[in-house]
Amino acid sequence: MRPELQKKIDFAIRLLKAVGEMYDGTIEIAYSGGKDSDVILQLAKESGINFRAIYRNTTIDPPGTISHVKAMGVEILQPKKTFFQLIEENGLPNRFMRFCCRFLKEYKVLDKCVMGIRKAESRKRDENYQEPTECKLYGSKKDYVEAVYPILEWTDEDVAEFIADRKIKCAPVYYDEQGQFHVERRLGCIACPLASKNKRIEQFKKYPGIFRQYVVRLRRYRKTHPDSKAVSENFADEYEQMYRDVFCDTQDEFDFQRGGMFGKPDFKAFLEKQFGIKL
Repeated sequence: MRPELQKKIDFAIRLLKAVGEMYDGTIEIAYSGGKDSDVILQLAKESGINFRAIYRNTTIDPPGTISHVKAMGVEILQPKKTFFQLIEENGLPNRFMRFCCRFLKEYKVLDKCVMGIRKAESRKRDENYQEPTECKLYGSKKDYVEAVYPILEWTDEDVAEFIADRKIKCAPVYYDEQGQFHVERRLGCIACPLASKNKRIEQFKKYPGIFRQYVVRLRRYRKTHPDSKAVSENFADEYEQMYRDVFCDTQDEFDFQRGGMFGKPDFKAFLEKQFGIKL
């Protein structure tokens, strides 16, 4: 093992032990099922702290995630409402209104929480996370936790080497057809609004049943919320709205395509052809 990685491991374990010594209660390991969660779970075991590993079921993680969570012995918390039930009540989530995260992922369970956040994951995380501990709010001043980030400075190379050294079996999404591990892959909600347009299209093509559920639940929302702006002003039906959500970056782009010189497109037929399903 590289000496620089061993130093990071030693720091992470010292940090976890220090938190455990200063706190008498049980510490949460916020477990997503992803590779970084596997790392912090292993570090928690090696540190000897009193922890409770918890997976918040988003109900829209990739196939195989739940099985992996169970195999790792992690507790599963079920939401009051599934992702698709939330669409029926709130419409489509987007990068500016991710109500799904609030109900399915970002809520408090225990007062102290270890998370597998790393600066190397994105520029935004590199800018936003500077210290290995912080007070993290969940909606109100009463709902806060002391968050601990033991692998904040770890690189992808560090994660891959640690997983190989500890012989950790990760979730299926990280392995290709030949069984090779890909540390650059990420586990997250299928077709998350924060993903790129191309990534969302790719995932909907891989999981067309998920796309069909989007359409079905959006149809129900539109019927029960006829006065919402999206329903009454912007779109004639759920097919237009789903096309705009998946294939267009702006409303202006969608309006231009809808009013094309050859007449209004058949959005339902286009979506069926793109994803190989009947809607």
